Amino acid sequence: MKHILRPLPLLLPLLLAACATAPVPQAAPPRVEAPTTQVPEVRAAPGAPQVPVTTTNVWERLRDSFAMTDCAADPAIDTWARRYTRSPRHFEAQMQRILPRLVYVEASAMRHGVPGEFALLPWVESHFNPVAPQKKRAAGMWQIMPGTARHMGLSVERSYDARLDLTESTDKVMTLLSHYHDYFQDWRLADYAYNAGRYGIDRLVNREGAPAAEPAVPTLPVRASTRAHLVKLMAIACVVQQPDRFHVTLPTLDTDQQLVAVEVNRRLSLKTVARHAGLPLESLTVINAGYRDGVIDTRHGGRVLLPRRHAEQLRTTLLAQAVADPSERVASVSATPALPDLGDDHAPATRKAEHIPATPTAETADPPAVHVVHRGDTLFDLAHRYHVQVAQLKRWNHLRGNAIRIGQKLKVSAPE
Repeated sequence: MKHILRPLPLLLPLLLAACATAPVPQAAPPRVEAPTTQVPEVRAAPGAPQVPVTTTNVWERLRDSFAMTDCAADPAIDTWARRYTRSPRHFEAQMQRILPRLVYVEASAMRHGVPGEFALLPWVESHFNPVAPQKKRAAGMWQIMPGTARHMGLSVERSYDARLDLTESTDKVMTLLSHYHDYFQDWRLADYAYNAGRYGIDRLVNREGAPAAEPAVPTLPVRASTRAHLVKLMAIACVVQQPDRFHVTLPTLDTDQQLVAVEVNRRLSLKTVARHAGLPLESLTVINAGYRDGVIDTRHGGRVLLPRRHAEQLRTTLLAQAVADPSERVASVSATPALPDLGDDHAPATRKAEHIPATPTAETADPPAVHVVHRGDTLFDLAHRYHVQVAQLKRWNHLRGNAIRIGQKLKVSAPE
């Protein structure tokens, strides 16, 4: 939608919050008086958390949240860790390049209660590259198949592919991993399920039994590629856990390079945004690869991710246009931090959960309160369908295990 700006008595500054180094949210900037011009309207970008994150040491937070890492669990873990770091300088350069996306993914993992190893999962899948889609092939940095994308609720269109959208795909993947863990109660099996599919791993567990805690890499007879998937994930986590052992130095991320979500309310090309923000088009496209035709489409959120410094420049440029020509039609934009506040002590209690838009639950969605079980239904499928947790379904229906029967009536929302 286009707006014609008219003179108004007040100038509202764009609220540009970003990943700050302080452990608490920063105060909003003061109002600035401007008697003749109105800047672009300030609105919260949908789906973006409203508070900044401290990135004092992303690596420390990752290590603190690891659930599976055991560098000595299997000789293949050390082999892959050394393969990743055989050129320390090249490895460090790769990490520096992907760090803004890694920080973003790590915060999403913490918000969903997913261990830090899975923030490194895109390294195993694609080295954090937004792999372009091909017919019936996996795409994006999470390497999601078209059919899986539909099951996850990710839109796959000619002009927009949510598998390549950093915000949308990361949130859906973390939700999926959380569901896998709810079902299997084992993060190792959650990784196996991500690689090989839940149903295949479920049949295997039913036949072979749940794996013991030791060895750390289960002895289940999975495909070699599925076992290697977990080994590679534990290997890159091992490098993060013990960088000195592999003679690498893990990079840091400056505050002005942390990603910020900016919302626009009309179609705007990435080329235009890059020019206004002073950012190379190629760099902007990599972190906004979901817009396949290079145009920010408001049908799919109208959100663009930018490093904070460039988001500030974008805001300044658009403001200058509005001041120079009040009749200029500019995009209505707002900037919000792309990440939540994780607190300084890393404890879940420090998160400002009330400010973080949660995945819709059965309490706020429209699905019926009761579901009649049909053939093929599982608790995992119902949890995914009604946007709730398997543990909630069990609690609401007083279930001890995962077994349900055809015709059984299950509550799929919280009792009044």
